[in-house]
Amino acid sequence: MWIIAAIYLIAAVWLAIYSGNSLWLAYRYWVTRRKRPIARPLRTFPVVTVQLPIFNEIHVVERLLNAVVALDYPRDRLQIQVLDDSTDETSALLQTLVAAYRSQGVDIDLIHRERRTGYKAGALAHGLATAKGELIAVFDADFVPPPDWLKQTVAHLVADPSLGFVQTRWGHINASYSILTMAQAMILDAHFGIEHPARQRSGYFMNFNGTAGVWRRACIDQVGSWQADTLTEDLDLSYRAQLAGWRSLYLPNVVAPAEVPPQLEAFKNQQFRWAKGSAQCLRRLAGPIWRSPLPFITRLQGLIHLSMYFTHPLMLVVLILSLPLVWWGWPTRLPLAYLSFASLGPPIIFLASQYVLYARSSGEMAWWRDRKSTRLNSSHMSISYAVFCLKK
Repeated sequence: MWIIAAIYLIAAVWLAIYSGNSLWLAYRYWVTRRKRPIARPLRTFPVVTVQLPIFNEIHVVERLLNAVVALDYPRDRLQIQVLDDSTDETSALLQTLVAAYRSQGVDIDLIHRERRTGYKAGALAHGLATAKGELIAVFDADFVPPPDWLKQTVAHLVADPSLGFVQTRWGHINASYSILTMAQAMILDAHFGIEHPARQRSGYFMNFNGTAGVWRRACIDQVGSWQADTLTEDLDLSYRAQLAGWRSLYLPNVVAPAEVPPQLEAFKNQQFRWAKGSAQCLRRLAGPIWRSPLPFITRLQGLIHLSMYFTHPLMLVVLILSLPLVWWGWPTRLPLAYLSFASLGPPIIFLASQYVLYARSSGEMAWWRDRKSTRLNSSHMSISYAVFCLKK
C-alpha cells in the first residue's frame, strides 16, 4: 500500500508542476504584455523561398497556391517551391497549376519525389538544395497566408541579424465546424495566445510550429538542417537553433488562417505525431539543454515544454491509483489539498487566451462573433470543395 501511495504522490506532484507552469506562463504573459516587436517597413527585399510541403492534399492545394502567389512581395525576389510527395491525383493537379503560374512569369517550381524519404523533413531538406532565398518561409497545405504576411515577417529578420526564425499565429478557418474543431481551436489559442508570447518575451525556448513561419537560411545550415530522426522536425530544429545562440521571435498580431482537423481520426493521428515527436526531442535534447550555459529557469522551462505530453499518462496513473486509495481511505492521509491551486492553471490560460485574442477594444468578450464569422467561411469552403469535386 505504501508503494501505491508513493507512486500516487509522485504522479500528483508531477502533474501539479505542469498545471502550475500554466499559471506561471499566464503571469509571465501579463508582466511582459507591453513588449511589442517593432520593425521598420522594408526598403530592401532579400530573396525569399517559400516552401510548400504537400502530401495527398488535392482539396486544398489550389487555394494554397493562389494565396502564396498573391503574396505582396517583389516577383524577382520571390521563389516558390512546391515540394510534392503525393501518391494520388494531387500531383497531376499541381502540374497543371504550376505550369499555369509559370506561364504568367511566377518563379515557381514543382519538385516531386517518388519516395518519401524523411517525410516532411526530407522534403524540406531536399528543396533547400535548389532554394535561392536567404530566407525560407514554410506553409503546410491547409494554410491561407494573407497578402502582407511576408512583408510583416521579413521586416523583423532584416532588422535583427540574430533572429534565426520568426513564427506567426495560426488562425482557424473551420473552428465552428463541430465541437471537435472548436475544442482544437481553443487549445491552439491557449498555445498561440498566451504560451508562445510568454515564452518568447521571457527569453525561454520557443518552438517553431512547422508552418506559418520564416527561417534564416544561414541558421538552418549552421545547426545541421532539417533532420528526420524525430516526428517533430520543427520542434527539433528550433531547439537546436536556440541552443546554438540564434534568437526566435513570435508575432501574435500576424495571423495565417488554417484548417484544424475536422475528423477525429485525423486529430488523433496529429496528436500522436506531436506526442511521440516531443518525447523523441526530449530524449535527444534534454542533455544539451541541461548542460547549456542558459539561466536555470530557461533550461527548466525547456524541459517542461518538451515533456508536456507526460501529463496524459500522469493523469491516467492518478485516476487508476485513486480507486484503491479511496477504498482504503488513504486520500485523507495525504497532504495534497494545496496542490489543488495548481489545477487552476489550464482553465485560466484557456480563458485568458480567449480574452486576449478575441475581446474588442471596448473590453467585451466578442470571440463568439468571430466563431460565427468563421462558420460562414467554413460553409463557403465546403461548397467550393463540392463544386471542385463535381468538375473533376
